[in-house]
Amino acid sequence: MRVLVVGGTQFNGLALVRELVRTGHDVTVLNRGRTQVELPRGVSRLVCDRTDPAAMRVLLGGCEFDCVQDMTAYHPEDVELAVELFRGRVGHYIFASSTVIYATARILPIGEDHPTERGPDQVEYGLHKLLCEDVLIREYREHAFPATIVPFSMVMGPRNLVPDREQRMFIRLLQGREVLIPGHGAALGQICYVDDQARALRMLMGNPITFGKRYNVTGRQWFTDEGYVDTIAAVLGVDARKVFVPAPVMDALWDGELTLAAGQATAPLVDLRTSPEAAQRQAVFERRMQLSQLIQKLSPHLYRWDDSAVFSTERIRRDIGWEADYSFAAAVEHTYDWFRREGLDRTSHFDFTFEDNLLAHLRTP
Repeated sequence: MRVLVVGGTQFNGLALVRELVRTGHDVTVLNRGRTQVELPRGVSRLVCDRTDPAAMRVLLGGCEFDCVQDMTAYHPEDVELAVELFRGRVGHYIFASSTVIYATARILPIGEDHPTERGPDQVEYGLHKLLCEDVLIREYREHAFPATIVPFSMVMGPRNLVPDREQRMFIRLLQGREVLIPGHGAALGQICYVDDQARALRMLMGNPITFGKRYNVTGRQWFTDEGYVDTIAAVLGVDARKVFVPAPVMDALWDGELTLAAGQATAPLVDLRTSPEAAQRQAVFERRMQLSQLIQKLSPHLYRWDDSAVFSTERIRRDIGWEADYSFAAAVEHTYDWFRREGLDRTSHFDFTFEDNLLAHLRTP
């Protein structure tokens, strides 16, 4: 197939490009040209800022593709322009969404038909992903635009752009620091390895059965918070010095009844501009983000510290036969191998001020 990947030079997009080239597809990458990366041989590169509609129309106005994999659409106007450009000139359009769209649940796993979250607790990122989906579903129903929606959950792998997840845990364990685990460590989580995600996107291409549908893509295993720590420690070959934070302390921190000085987070904070109470909500989000960095957590603006968040992939297994290859332990192993090859085990630095202050609080008589 002739495939356009919008994005394609960082993390998820780069893994997809490599998967497509490996399986014999003719790949073109479109992005702003700001990321220096060695693309596989034979990949064409188009340079344009997708937020410049006039330039996009000039560059892509006459182009046709068998499939467009859109990895960087974050706002409804992004997909509205894509529909305008590719209507009648693309065989399949695949939109990278996010599981942040879903409301929390007490019956798990969460499937594609689960209610979405559009209320005041939602962040702009999640709301705009939903608005993008709205555009695509409408275009499919009214004009048969061949769109497929793919919500990703937390993704692990080489070149992860969110170092406050597994990379923070690598350094925490390598430094022999105590690992703070919320409550009894029994809440469930789930990740997808980036190469499994890329294979799913490749297998979806050109399948009419997927048009107009949403497909969750995530890992095949669930882990508890304590299991997350134990698995990573085993891969690193170290003993985890586990400290369990009592539930009443976690509740007080989560609800703002207890405050501790915090350092600077490495991960970018989400912009919460969808409510008049934006400043207050931003402060709440930042406080909860600190807690979600103790153990990798999904969407702290929606999920409480002891909530479980796992997702069904039954629909994609049924429709196209995809299933994740990597176990959670294998995903950690491959990611940590890259981490060491790049020397990040020696050069990465994280601010553990919040954790130090929480440990001190726990030990105060």
